[in-house]
Amino acid sequence: MANSAGRLVLVDPSSDPDAPRGVDVEAASSGRFPAEPQAVYDRWEEFRRWAADADLSACTPLAVETLGPVAPRPPQVFAIGLNYSDHAAESGFDLPTEPVVFTKYASSFAGPVGDVVLSAGNVDWEVELVVVLGRGGAHIPAAQAWDHVAGLTVGQDISDRTVQFAVTPPQFGLGKSFPGYSPLGPTLATPDEVPDPDRLELGCEVNGTSVQKGTTADMVFDVPTLIAKLSAIVTLLPGDVIFTGTPAGVGQGRSPQQFLHDGDVLTSWITGLGQLRQVCRGR
Repeated sequence: MANSAGRLVLVDPSSDPDAPRGVDVEAASSGRFPAEPQAVYDRWEEFRRWAADADLSACTPLAVETLGPVAPRPPQVFAIGLNYSDHAAESGFDLPTEPVVFTKYASSFAGPVGDVVLSAGNVDWEVELVVVLGRGGAHIPAAQAWDHVAGLTVGQDISDRTVQFAVTPPQFGLGKSFPGYSPLGPTLATPDEVPDPDRLELGCEVNGTSVQKGTTADMVFDVPTLIAKLSAIVTLLPGDVIFTGTPAGVGQGRSPQQFLHDGDVLTSWITGLGQLRQVCRGR
């Protein structure tokens, strides 16, 4: 599925994630499902059953510039820090024994393609696999966790390191929640559409130069474990979003350090899920 100019769209799975084709869900379902993308997660199983037999003959190209975040107003947003051993090492931290959890605020969510206005501090990049839940619950066993996932998408955890580390303890949520600092997309793929959802290659480029490349197989806590750990404390809700962490290669961990500047082009990708493209603009 996708969010096309604020309307829920069913995407032809045979189309390129970076050049998707789709049909308007409200029209194709004769009003059974509303146009609002976030509302679909409360009826995810019903939607999946309908989508399995939906007529895709009327699919048309979707302009990626008009695509919005696949979960524009999630009830809860979880973000996981230091979830790759190489990123923990470059950040100067020991490997966590429990997930390091913070939040990003939904007002920072944006679509997959567009400009991002840089804040005044040192602005960094973090490509991430993002999980959207289709079923909530508490005390979800890891063995059943994938059954609660609506789908997977590409995310960027753009981070103002100056704000993040201005005080002790760090202000993770604020430093990572400026407008446009959480692009998502371009589409949401259900786990069964991904050959191996536990082993996805992901990476990031700045102006065409690779700065991050890794695989989700190297997560300290994989997706099922994260869902089990989170749901042991928090009741998860349909439409919740989980940013699952980033591999090594962030700007702050480089020598010399490197940050984003006006005119830089930030490209983030996950094999099989598509890519994001943000053009950085100075204040």
